[in-house]
Amino acid sequence: MVDQRSIVSFGFLFLLLFQLTFEQLEPMSLPSERAGLLELRSSLGLRSKDWPKKADPCLIWNGVKCENGRVVGINISGFRRTRIGRQNPQFAVDALTNLTLLESFNASEFLLPGPIPDWFGQRLPSLEVLDLRSCSVNGAIPSSLGNLTNLTSLYLSRNNLTGMIPTSLSQLSGLLVLDLSQNSITGSIPSSFASLGNLSFLDISNNYLSGSIPPVIGTLSKLQYLNLSSNGLTSSIPAPLGDLSSLIDLDLGANSLSGLVPVDLRGLRNLQRMVLGNNLLDGPLLENLIPTPSQLQVVVLRYNNLTGALPDILWSAPRLKFLDVSSNNFTGVLPNSSFNSNLTAAELNISQNMFYGGLTPILRRFSFIDMSSNYFEGRVPNYVLSNASLSSNCLQNVSIQRTTVECASFYGKRGLIFDNFGRPNSTQPPAAEHNGKNNRRILILAAVLGGIGLIALLVLLLVLLLLCSRKNGTSNQRGVGVGPAPAAGGGMPQPGVSIDFSNLGDLFTYQQLLQATGDFSDTNLIKHGHSGDLFKGVLENGVIVVIRRIDIHSIKKEAYMLELDFFSKVCHTRFVPLLGHCLENENENEKFLVYKYMPNGDLSNCLSLKTTSEDGTLHSLDWITRLKIAIGAAEGLTYLHHECTPPYVHRDVQASSILLDDKYEVRLGSLSEVCAQEGDTHQSRITRLLRLPQSSDPGTSGSSTAVCAYDVYCFGKVLLELVTGKLGISASSDAEVKEWFERTLPYISIYDKELVTKIVDPSLIVDEDFLEEVWAIAIVARSCLNAKPSKRPLMRYILKALENPLKVVREEGSSSAQLRATSSRGSWNATLFGSWRSSSDVTVIPATSGIKVEGGSSLKHSTGSQGSGGQNGSGNSSSRRRHMKEIFPEPSNVQDVERLD
Repeated sequence: MVDQRSIVSFGFLFLLLFQLTFEQLEPMSLPSERAGLLELRSSLGLRSKDWPKKADPCLIWNGVKCENGRVVGINISGFRRTRIGRQNPQFAVDALTNLTLLESFNASEFLLPGPIPDWFGQRLPSLEVLDLRSCSVNGAIPSSLGNLTNLTSLYLSRNNLTGMIPTSLSQLSGLLVLDLSQNSITGSIPSSFASLGNLSFLDISNNYLSGSIPPVIGTLSKLQYLNLSSNGLTSSIPAPLGDLSSLIDLDLGANSLSGLVPVDLRGLRNLQRMVLGNNLLDGPLLENLIPTPSQLQVVVLRYNNLTGALPDILWSAPRLKFLDVSSNNFTGVLPNSSFNSNLTAAELNISQNMFYGGLTPILRRFSFIDMSSNYFEGRVPNYVLSNASLSSNCLQNVSIQRTTVECASFYGKRGLIFDNFGRPNSTQPPAAEHNGKNNRRILILAAVLGGIGLIALLVLLLVLLLLCSRKNGTSNQRGVGVGPAPAAGGGMPQPGVSIDFSNLGDLFTYQQLLQATGDFSDTNLIKHGHSGDLFKGVLENGVIVVIRRIDIHSIKKEAYMLELDFFSKVCHTRFVPLLGHCLENENENEKFLVYKYMPNGDLSNCLSLKTTSEDGTLHSLDWITRLKIAIGAAEGLTYLHHECTPPYVHRDVQASSILLDDKYEVRLGSLSEVCAQEGDTHQSRITRLLRLPQSSDPGTSGSSTAVCAYDVYCFGKVLLELVTGKLGISASSDAEVKEWFERTLPYISIYDKELVTKIVDPSLIVDEDFLEEVWAIAIVARSCLNAKPSKRPLMRYILKALENPLKVVREEGSSSAQLRATSSRGSWNATLFGSWRSSSDVTVIPATSGIKVEGGSSLKHSTGSQGSGGQNGSGNSSSRRRHMKEIFPEPSNVQDVERLD
């Protein structure tokens, strides 16, 4: 029998729950608020699915929160507008003034183009949370927002806000979160922010702030997150920042901060993430400069001028997940300590420094390692992972290392013995009595070898000059896109030199390949390539592969041997994996190479595939994916050009050679043309010095394609394909390229962002958030197409531009501090563009076409022309326009562009 007391208790709880539910679902009590919401529904074009007209807003409407029948919160984040609403979106929210008790308004990810109304700070006295992230809001931040004394969270990031930060925001003493990142805000950080004593989150990154970091930031004792990165902040890091004992995340990267890292930062005992990269910091990083190592998880110090040894506590920080100190002047040896199993696996990048000595067990704790461009010696232990980047060191049995002379010179200057092939880890100073003798011997040996090498180099250059001058009259021009001509022996396996087939995957039989491809049936044919026919196949274990059938009657034997030689020496994630080969079968005229299958094919196919969305709109690859593909391809080419010794040239860069896996990660294919860059890379300078009339710059019409500048030119065409959606341009003939360039390139202007919208792929949906990136990539593409190979940017700087596209179009260069920044080696932007500042007549006609543009052409830049800069509304300073005008070619006058409309 059920206990009566239990029944009574259950009934009481049911009544209480019913009462609470009824209070929460209380219908709207004021007709004025309902009228305001209906007006807001109409002005914003909200769908009846979200806000049904006949239903009670407090009971049914999505995102409307009520208390006691009054509206206290509105959340339209991510809502979709009606078709009519999408045609003319505006910041039309005047009806909010009817909601006098409104505490929260969240419209993030909802398009609200226009300025924030000034009445926001006057008619919404109860507002506590204002979230307008990614709303395309423009104009200045109204100073009236300082009247919202109840405000605790202000989110205005990822918009188009301009002007200065109003000092009135310092009146918001209860503010906990202030996010103004990714806008176009100028001026300095107000010192009055000292009154924001409750602030825990401050992000003003990716703006145009200048001046120094105010020391009063150090008084915000509750601050846990501080991000001031990607601005134009100068001077040194203020010592009072070390007083922020609650700080967990500090990001001051990509500014122009200089001087020493202040010792006071050791007071940041709770710091987990410290980013100071891409600045002008110098001096040593002492042990006592590092905050409590037990908390650190991320440390980024790359692209500075820091010196000395890396503190040991960074190597042993137990929670460290990411350590990047690349591109500095750090030196010293690795700690000789064993791996601690309690330490977390981490990623390590110490490339482009001066570390030396042997590799030690400390490397066991890292899951990814980049130690390239240092001076490590000895053998590579088996605990170093296979994906480690070890190029440009002094290691044994590793490809692409420094020369013995270079290594011996480095160690000799430090009083150390470099005996890499006798005693792998010999980096200890010799005994005192032998130190002077050994140093003298090394210096004498280096001087003798250097002298002999210099004489041999001069003789070789003279011989090459004579040969080139004789062959110039019979050089054969090649058209763009028909496949580059092989360089004479460049990078080709020498006769008698065997290839290490142990690094080339599995050995397949001819019968296995026949079975995998259905006897190479036409149904499995992917395409006819210029280096062989490609077939899709399925192996016995179910693995899908691509098999290239090579007929050595129609293709030179050296082509596939060159590719095999390449794969035997080079291992990088940006190249299509070679799974194996079949070089011996009944038919000696056919060879087979087996590759990993790429589910998304190549770029030329993916860019042409279009899908229809629910609303009937035609879509192709979105912009984020296109930019990801461009960066991936640039990473592969950067590896060939700058991490291989000698540099390798791809020579077949086009959309069809950019393969894409299931996640649209790039794997470069068409590797049968890869070769080492021609050895006479300095020929153009010498011939110009000697004024030999037969000579021409590498990469110009009639010259060999075996130079890195040729890859850069071809990559520029691929970038334009990504921006414009114009298929096949990277493999088109000279005439087609010339005609298309004449129609397209005038719309790429550093002065006017809106011009590029006339050539953007019509199937590409580009909102205002991404338009600046599209504009920047178009500018980078145009710079790659410079007619003079010597004026094209290096691939590593192109990669930096793709990784930081907004800095391409936001570089101002108006202050002396910024000029100092652009002169540093840490400023890739300055290096990318600096070599062109003296050129005012750059044309952008393909180098291999031999086409000249006369003075009347719209593609020739006139020094006295104003271009389109004088009539745009981009808001850029005149000093920035003058700065960029020297870099990029422009139409000779505005009419040249208007005629193309």
